[in-house]
Amino acid sequence: MNIKITGKELKATDSIKEYIERKSERLVKYFGEDLNVTATIRTEGKEQIAELHIVGAGTVYRAVTAHKDLYASIDKDIDILEGQIRKNKTKNDKQNMTESIRTKEITKTMEEEPEIENEIIKTLYYEIKPMAPEDAKLELQSKPQNKFLAFINIDTEKVNVIYRLKDNKNFGLVEPEA
Repeated sequence: MNIKITGKELKATDSIKEYIERKSERLVKYFGEDLNVTATIRTEGKEQIAELHIVGAGTVYRAVTAHKDLYASIDKDIDILEGQIRKNKTKNDKQNMTESIRTKEITKTMEEEPEIENEIIKTLYYEIKPMAPEDAKLELQSKPQNKFLAFINIDTEKVNVIYRLKDNKNFGLVEPEA
C-alpha cells in the first residue's frame, strides 16, 4: 500500500499520518497491497477538510468531507470510500453473474445450431454527415462508447472514417485515394 499525504495550509503531523495509515488498512481487504492512497488535508474557515483518492485494481475512488475535527473528516471519508468500493464490487459481481448466465445460454444455443461462418450477421445503419476531420474528431471524443465515425469530408466530398487508436489518446483517419 502506497500512501501520500499532502497538507495545504495545514501541517500533516505524524499522528495524522499514522491515523490515515491505520484507517486505510480497512481498504486493503478489497485490493490487497495493490492500493494507492492520496490524502490531502486543508482548512477552510473553521472547517478541516480531508480529501482521499484511492486507486485500486485500476479503479479510482474519491471522497471529500469537511468537519470541525480532522479525524472525524478522515473517518467519514473512509466510510464513504468503503461504501463506494462495496457498491462497485457488488455491481461487478452481478454483471459477471449475468454475463456467465448469458454465456451459458449462448453456448447452449450454439450447440443446438450449426456455427455460421463467413456471413454478414449484423448490419448497423447510421447517418453520415458532411464535416471537417477536426469536427469529426470532436464528435468522436464526445461519444466515448464509439470506436469510429464515418463522415463525408467537406474538403474532398468523399467518405472518410476517423477511428480511435488503441492508446485511446490519438486518432486515425481513413481516406480513399484519388
